[in-house]
Amino acid sequence: ATAELLKIDGLPASVRIVNLAGEPLQNRLVERIYQQDTVEKVFNLYGPSEDTTYSTFAWVKKGTGKIPPIGRPVANTQIYLLDKHLQPVPIGVPGELYISGEGLARGYLNRPELTAEKFIPNPFKSQNSYSERLYKTGDLARYLPDGNIEFLGRIDNQVKVRGFRIELGEIEALVSQHQGVREVVVVAREDEQGSKRLVAYTVLEPEQVPTITELRRFLEKKLPSYMIPSAFVTLDALPLTPNGKLDRKALPAPDSLRPQLEATYIKPKTDLEKTIATVWQKALKLETVGIHDNFFDLGGHSLLIVQVHSELCQLLKADFSMLELFRYPTISSLASFLNRLNTNEPSSFQQTDARIKQLKEGKTRIQQILTISKRGK
Repeated sequence: ATAELLKIDGLPASVRIVNLAGEPLQNRLVERIYQQDTVEKVFNLYGPSEDTTYSTFAWVKKGTGKIPPIGRPVANTQIYLLDKHLQPVPIGVPGELYISGEGLARGYLNRPELTAEKFIPNPFKSQNSYSERLYKTGDLARYLPDGNIEFLGRIDNQVKVRGFRIELGEIEALVSQHQGVREVVVVAREDEQGSKRLVAYTVLEPEQVPTITELRRFLEKKLPSYMIPSAFVTLDALPLTPNGKLDRKALPAPDSLRPQLEATYIKPKTDLEKTIATVWQKALKLETVGIHDNFFDLGGHSLLIVQVHSELCQLLKADFSMLELFRYPTISSLASFLNRLNTNEPSSFQQTDARIKQLKEGKTRIQQILTISKRGK
């Protein structure tokens, strides 16, 4: 609501302090609020309905440039960050957020089972405790070195992609730090069975529109490769439910068009370049790829490298290390390498109609193995 007010210059000049709650606060919004000359302070407030009204607060100062924390507990409230054994987690380690204190509700009306599940006995109760119970929020957070609490998202927003457990909220928080990003949400999509990938949906600042390559380079400095989204989708606005919450179900699937990269699109020309491009298009599910496009900027990752390597070795009847695909991540550089490798037998890289038909219509050996593996489960 505040973001919409800022768009129409609707924030009253009499406002000196702005309190924000309800959704994770992004630093870009804080900066826009402080652009109003009359605003002196912005507070980030956190608290579920089960703990009236707010549980923590943080004064987000102007020009900090950091992810806004949710701060520290308000008066008469206690916050615990615990692991699955209800043991406190160390500083910097994510844990589930539990609340106790005088604001805690009695439970859910006429729902004793849910009350027993969410409101549990307080194992840290002492003479100084405000409550005999803890409320299990289902939110994930961690302590910062200065004692403030950083909100990481919902525990049910934890996903597992290619064997890695990932906190989507952590990625969202870092993407939002880019000056050209106004809003962002990251989801794990499985548009094809067994093929899950991270997709970032962004609303960009009109005066500063970053390319996909710029966003990737920005994230590469802050995140491991498995946490960098495979696809970025730019939207005019994030879809909302009638009550103003993010509607994740309405987020569109990424299209098969080539993403906006820094590299100028140059289509493949030689037979070898066309063969590599066809393999890439199939693996990446893209309609076109340029010879100077980086495989990883297009959404590629290590598991797709395995598939591409198998396809190329089969089609080109070549024997080369999978590591070369990391060393030569563009069609142009990979084709040059393969030509150098095969100077003694150039004819083996010539494309034939039979091979192209095999590539377009037949399943790869790896896909067959995966299918057999799934049936055996």
